[in-house]
Amino acid sequence: MGVSRSEAAKRREFGAFLRSRRTRLTPSDVGLKAGPRRRTPGLRREEVAQLAGVGTTWYTWLEQGRDVRASSEVLCALAEALRLDRAERQYLFELTGRPAGETGPAARPEVAQPLRRMLNTLTDQPAYILDRRWDVLCWNRASEVVFGDYSKLAGDERNSLYMIFGNPDHRRLLVDWRDLAPVALGMFRAENAGVAGDPNYDRLVDTLMDRSPEFRYFWERHEVSRYTPINKRIHHPVAGRMVFEYNSFTADDRSGAKLVVYTPLREEGTQEKLQELLYGGCR
Repeated sequence: MGVSRSEAAKRREFGAFLRSRRTRLTPSDVGLKAGPRRRTPGLRREEVAQLAGVGTTWYTWLEQGRDVRASSEVLCALAEALRLDRAERQYLFELTGRPAGETGPAARPEVAQPLRRMLNTLTDQPAYILDRRWDVLCWNRASEVVFGDYSKLAGDERNSLYMIFGNPDHRRLLVDWRDLAPVALGMFRAENAGVAGDPNYDRLVDTLMDRSPEFRYFWERHEVSRYTPINKRIHHPVAGRMVFEYNSFTADDRSGAKLVVYTPLREEGTQEKLQELLYGGCR
């Protein structure tokens, strides 16, 4: 039997990820002597193979995306040799199916009624529900008055990653876009390792690669990030500067849906500004 499109895509990504991590290290980073002047940056393949205790040819095949299987022990050795952090290590394992993760096409989930009811109770906090691919499935009015009317967006345009990189109006809202964008992309990549090769996933990536030079730059760096709660500063076209605490909560029904909540902070008078946007100053 031939290799599936999804498996081939995961192998290519696995090899590219290894290569990107190898080239960011120097011999001194891993306790090796630099030796003669190097023509290319980073460690050589034979150095990574030596550190991980595997053959150079076999390691080269891994980077080339060939059909070779790495055991959990070897993956641990590679992660150690390449000095991967926890998010990067998890990403490496998920690309190979160890530990077993969600694979195949990411189905668009039906939003569970308890999660929808929770969203509806958040009247004074912008909130929305995302699927596994970060498409916005539903939202509350507070989110609409801060971020805009999602009902006017169609297809990939209603995807959070697309809005960050491909929607100029949304990008202008984000005061700290240059800091937030690569972190968001790293989180997206880490969360979606198991769906590499899925047509909907690939279409979104291909679209952003074509439309956003910044996305293309960050995507080709193969950075992955763990979930990080942050404060998000907004420059609203009517209310001006606003600051929200960002948090997300993943449903435990394995649908991949998650609730994203922006809690207004006192900074920049955000709480009062949000009340004005929602109620015009009258409760």
